[in-house]
Amino acid sequence: MQAADIAAGIRTVTHAANYFDELKSNASRLAQRTAGQERGYLTPNEEDEIRGVLISYWQVRNALLELITSYRLDQELLPEDRPAAFLTAFAGAVVLIDAARFLRENVHHRSLVRAKLNEAAPQFGIPERVYESVQESLLSAHNAWHLYHAIRYFDEHESELRNLAATEPLIEIIDGRRHRLDVSMAQFARARMRARASGAVRALMFDTLSRALYGLQKLGGNMLSDKYVRRGHQPQLPFSIAEQLKPLLLPGDVLVVRKEHALTNYFLPGFWPHAALYLGDVASLKQMGVDYHAHVQPRWAKLLAMSDVEPRCVLEAMKDGVQIRSLKSPFGSDSIVVLRPHLTSQDIAVAMARVMSHEGKTYDFDFDFRRSDRLVCTEVVYRAYDGIGPVQFPLVRRAGRPTLSGSDLIGMGLSRRHFDPIAVYIPGGELVVGDGAARIISAAHSAHGAS
Repeated sequence: MQAADIAAGIRTVTHAANYFDELKSNASRLAQRTAGQERGYLTPNEEDEIRGVLISYWQVRNALLELITSYRLDQELLPEDRPAAFLTAFAGAVVLIDAARFLRENVHHRSLVRAKLNEAAPQFGIPERVYESVQESLLSAHNAWHLYHAIRYFDEHESELRNLAATEPLIEIIDGRRHRLDVSMAQFARARMRARASGAVRALMFDTLSRALYGLQKLGGNMLSDKYVRRGHQPQLPFSIAEQLKPLLLPGDVLVVRKEHALTNYFLPGFWPHAALYLGDVASLKQMGVDYHAHVQPRWAKLLAMSDVEPRCVLEAMKDGVQIRSLKSPFGSDSIVVLRPHLTSQDIAVAMARVMSHEGKTYDFDFDFRRSDRLVCTEVVYRAYDGIGPVQFPLVRRAGRPTLSGSDLIGMGLSRRHFDPIAVYIPGGELVVGDGAARIISAAHSAHGAS
């Protein structure tokens, strides 16, 4: 794990905390406006709104859980990065607990709303009993055991942690929610007895910081469902596939990918849920004439810095926001499709320059294309190309919101609507290019619930 990963984690927790504050405000207004408790039923609009809140909550919760559990291999952290890594994971845990307690305070006495939050939503990858499972995690003595060590480390090293200038947003997040961590001594005592009986007391052999990090990753792991993740899985295209793909790519290509066993697969339907826009390298961008564009110039230094790591880069929205990233980011996937727009090089240059204005924005956990101040992954593609030449995207209404899924992009490619499928790779096969690619994409698209 590198310092850049810590910085991305800080952005993720900061965005998630701000988003949860907004979500809580919206949920409070919805609760006050909902008259279902009195009349004994919910209207279709109320059901849509509650389902929308659930989807947003589930997504931001999963983003934080993925972040916390990503620190599971403490030995990978450099000694100088470990305090910041702990603070990032601890702040993420505090945000999760605050949100879960808010949910209980505002929903537990509303039986209709609670029942709706416990309903499964297979089309969005949401299991049944979301509300109950979240609340059970709050009452878990085992979770209290893991959280206790993190709280203890924070309290004992608070002065040192507050001096980490780069983590100032995290300190503010913790300060505003610290009172929500009311792990009782009774919970801790029960957990300690169980841990000793199970041999988990091995954790006491760690130094205090390692124990705190271990506790946080176990806390996150306990809150995950093994149905949705496989711990230890590291998505990555085979080296030979990556090397074959690189010379095929052109600036403006859309990379639609899938990571197996990833929580981030579970919102939008289809086999390929995530997308990134391929920018190419700085030489290609210069040749296209976009380097002096008003939206590109402020980001040129980032592009140059990225070229020192990996010449080829993408613009990609992930849980830490819309960022210029190395091609290694989308290549850290198990499956990939390359789509190419039906546009001239001049039109693609216009699209590339235009979309760079969105770099640095936060991630949109609402998946709502009606606003552009924060973006989901497929919205990067939408904001780049919609209205360029003949390109128009068919936004699909999901949970009351206009959206564009990775599956929708795949469908456009298969129908040759503004995009062509150029290449595909699925584990167990080879990189397939041309007409054969379309057949493989179509089979996977149909088998995994095309939308």
